[in-house]
Amino acid sequence: MTRPRTGFAYLDAGLDQPGAVLAFAHRGGAFHPDIEGLENSLAAFAHAVALGYRYLETDVHATRDGVLLAFHDHVLDRVTGVTGSVGKMSYVDVRAARIGGREEIPTFASLLEEFPDARFNVDLKSPAAVGPLADLVRRAEAHDRVCVASFSDARLRTFRRLLDRPVATVCGPRAAAGVRLAPTRALAARLRGTGDALQVPHRRGRVTVVTEELVSRAHALGRPVHVWTVDDPTEMHQLLDLGVDGLMTDRTDVLRDVLTQRGQWMGEAP
Repeated sequence: MTRPRTGFAYLDAGLDQPGAVLAFAHRGGAFHPDIEGLENSLAAFAHAVALGYRYLETDVHATRDGVLLAFHDHVLDRVTGVTGSVGKMSYVDVRAARIGGREEIPTFASLLEEFPDARFNVDLKSPAAVGPLADLVRRAEAHDRVCVASFSDARLRTFRRLLDRPVATVCGPRAAAGVRLAPTRALAARLRGTGDALQVPHRRGRVTVVTEELVSRAHALGRPVHVWTVDDPTEMHQLLDLGVDGLMTDRTDVLRDVLTQRGQWMGEAP
């Protein structure tokens, strides 16, 4: 299968390299043995970039005073020694927390500055993060460097309305379900403005989400398919054989090896 051309530089990168797919370092490669326990930290993202990753996946929350953080959970408890809800704390208070006991929680603005050649897949984890992310994209002129996802259709609609020019976004839950279940012809008009890529899990419980039919439907509608979060090499090969356009992984070492073996690593081989 051929990757569809979307018109977004973010999604169309690598189309001049036949077979290349987008490789995403999920939370910076959260389960790589060298950085396990340091997800969404500056150290994790730097590690992924050093491996050759140019697509970094992260999540964003906003503090009580509107600072946009690259952080997955709505509370600090799981990955830091501090307790409390991110949205109810000031940035000064959050700065005292340390991921894995050593790494400061980065702001998303700092990641854009620290890794100027990287692109970010950003999951909007809270309604409070929508406005700050749109503002930051405008200020940093990062329109071609981000693709925005969310499990909330409402957050995605609000984000799109706040933009001054287009940014790649992911199909929300309703649009994604439509691609999987509804006839392609019936969907073509309805999907306008509902997202530019499909990002889905390989399986949801006992249901296999990513099939050859799904990939074909999405491609016919001009949507590339990215699959999360895949750490097993056998599963990676299966999905790549189906023609998916991107894979997100916590095992950045494993995905890089698989893509290199197949000649599908984007850019020069490591």
